[in-house]
Amino acid sequence: MKPYRVPLLIPSILLALFGVRAPAQQGAANGEWRFYGGDAGSTKYSPLDQINAANVKQLEIAWRWKAENFGPQPDYNWEVTPLMAGGVLYFTAGSRRDAVAVDAATGETLWMYRLDEGERGDRAVRTQNRGLAYWTDGKSDTRVLLISPGFQLVALDARTGVPISNFGKNGIVELTEGLDRDAVKPGQIGSSSPAIVIRDVVVVGAALQAGTAPASKANVPGYIRGYDVRTGKRIWTFRTIPRPGEVGHETWEKDSWQYTGNTGAWAPLSGDEELGYVYIPVEMPTGDFYGGNRWGDNVFADSLVCLDARTGKRIWHFQTIHHDLWDWDLSSPPILADITVDGKKIKAVAQVTKQAFTFVFDRVTGRPVWPIEERPVPQSNVPGEKTSATQPFPTKPLPFDRQGITADDLIDFTPELKAEAMKIAAQYQTGPLYLPPIVRDTGGKLGSLILPHHTGGANWPGGAFDPETGILYVSSVTNPDSLALVAADPKRSDMGYVATSGAPGGRPSDSPPGGMPRFSGGEGPARPNIGPQGLPLVKPPWGRITAIDLNTGDRVWTIANGDAPEAVKNHPAMKGIDLSNAGKPERSPLLATKTLLFGADGSGLFNAGPGAGGKMFRAIDKKTGAIVYELALPASTTGVPMTYLIDGKQYIVVATGARGTPAELVALAIP
Repeated sequence: MKPYRVPLLIPSILLALFGVRAPAQQGAANGEWRFYGGDAGSTKYSPLDQINAANVKQLEIAWRWKAENFGPQPDYNWEVTPLMAGGVLYFTAGSRRDAVAVDAATGETLWMYRLDEGERGDRAVRTQNRGLAYWTDGKSDTRVLLISPGFQLVALDARTGVPISNFGKNGIVELTEGLDRDAVKPGQIGSSSPAIVIRDVVVVGAALQAGTAPASKANVPGYIRGYDVRTGKRIWTFRTIPRPGEVGHETWEKDSWQYTGNTGAWAPLSGDEELGYVYIPVEMPTGDFYGGNRWGDNVFADSLVCLDARTGKRIWHFQTIHHDLWDWDLSSPPILADITVDGKKIKAVAQVTKQAFTFVFDRVTGRPVWPIEERPVPQSNVPGEKTSATQPFPTKPLPFDRQGITADDLIDFTPELKAEAMKIAAQYQTGPLYLPPIVRDTGGKLGSLILPHHTGGANWPGGAFDPETGILYVSSVTNPDSLALVAADPKRSDMGYVATSGAPGGRPSDSPPGGMPRFSGGEGPARPNIGPQGLPLVKPPWGRITAIDLNTGDRVWTIANGDAPEAVKNHPAMKGIDLSNAGKPERSPLLATKTLLFGADGSGLFNAGPGAGGKMFRAIDKKTGAIVYELALPASTTGVPMTYLIDGKQYIVVATGARGTPAELVALAIP
């Protein structure tokens, strides 16, 4: 086994290059990348500047690491972002979520760890994972922490990959225990994002079975837990579905707190080491589109929750959606940002959402930086449903993507396409944001057209924040969702109503038929285009990147995420039409450095077939949004890029692949 690599640059030189180690929300420090989002604050920012606008055109592939030998390729994208510490990259690979260590300068595999979980691994609720957590005591103890597909927490020696024997039981902690319900069965609960370590506490979220057409209104609750990083002992549990006497309990009416599940945190978590706080983006409860079994606002679902990392005590929370019926759960990591608003310095946290809002709070007190208004919204007429009369609307920043559908939003490249789009839209209920789903064929309508899609807007790639300028960059998709409800078969489900796509011929929980263009999202099944001649129903850009000044709340610029997908460009009806700024319907994974913003076409799920999606990796001018350089990668970008310095050279590493395309880590550098 190759020895643990130490960068050639000594610490004093690193400090001269980067300054004193920055706070957690100020970007990745010392040329490393120790957290999924670069730092604990999920800024996805690095102050490295060796790769800049003057030389980025020289960028080329330095090495490639192939994942195809790490078990069968799963039917999803490899959404991993490696960590880098001490000259070593750490990440997960394969459907068994093996932990891997790789030399950061050469791509040579140093060690791997695989946990054979038998049936519980084979039946895992989520097999994708976005990576690992890292911890060190600053001396001789360095660890990487893996959450297995079967929902076990594993602590490994970062130098060898050997489990830490005195952590839990032989290096493993059982995560299915302590969830206040009956024994958890394999395939009910798991994780799709790494844990985070704040003040020596490993904070673990959860991902659960999809709630589109659940078999039962009951499910496992996705509680948040904190574990001692040295021993694995569970220190605290925060109940995202509060019990009697706890804050928010009254918002679960008709005793629905006793059986409702989900409300996990499947997106990456964030934290502030200085304050000792963790910030939890909580998903929605069981039943993504029908809440007749869980009346009330359902706190802490769809809430940004701030907890004391040492105790699990709630410091503050804010619910971004009351009684969610749209699956617009918090799917992006909160971003910690130190900003100055009207001359006042604020330690802030920004939460981007699927519905294209950016909620900004004082991360110490939870007070909104700009007013958030409760506004009346459309109400449901579904039997048994009880909608919230109002929803929270931030007054600043403005939405970063379109919300709701009117005739002005429909595709209009030609009069014929516009007329057909109008005819299609007339089959659906349309309206503003928070238009609720309807029972299929109510009033002769197939369903409700919802924009953004239930996958967003924003999703797990979230955004990137530049602490030097206060600019937040966020990627999003403009793609409507056709939603409808049908009565559940009582032999198969006790939900009352379950969701269907709302498209002609759609059935509950069906994936769309193949053979036609489709837009898709980061979580949940893709939906077929319902627009004219199989084209998108709404106007482009279908994918975009938006820059927002968090010091003022103002939008700086918006650009399309590349040009249109090939399936649209090659469509006969698009002959002679300029689609250069149409944008691919993919969320660009973003990385900000001192000099540039880096993005890409996205995950390649547009056609969900071999070679689907674009392969372009882009360097973008942070001030203007202008494309500085484009580089074709071997396949589509599937994970958030990261960067680091080793042996005096800056690298950018990104996961690539697509369904049907081998997954790889690709390292880029200036020769």
